[in-house]
Amino acid sequence: MNEFDVSGMTCEHCVRAVTEEVSALPGVTDVRITLAPGGNSTVHVTSTSPLDRAAVAAAVDEAGYELAE
Repeated sequence: MNEFDVSGMTCEHCVRAVTEEVSALPGVTDVRITLAPGGNSTVHVTSTSPLDRAAVAAAVDEAGYELAE
């Protein structure tokens, strides 16, 4: 399982948007998000192969958010 911190997520709509985009990445089998309004939310991603951080960042960006540094 990989974990990524994402900034700017505040509600269940945010969770759905990020889940949809990250789930579309090749090899991703599960996405779970621990929402932390006002802070960095954690995106837990399970995949059948290693994930490229840049690909995850692009998917999160497509949903309208960004990976936290």
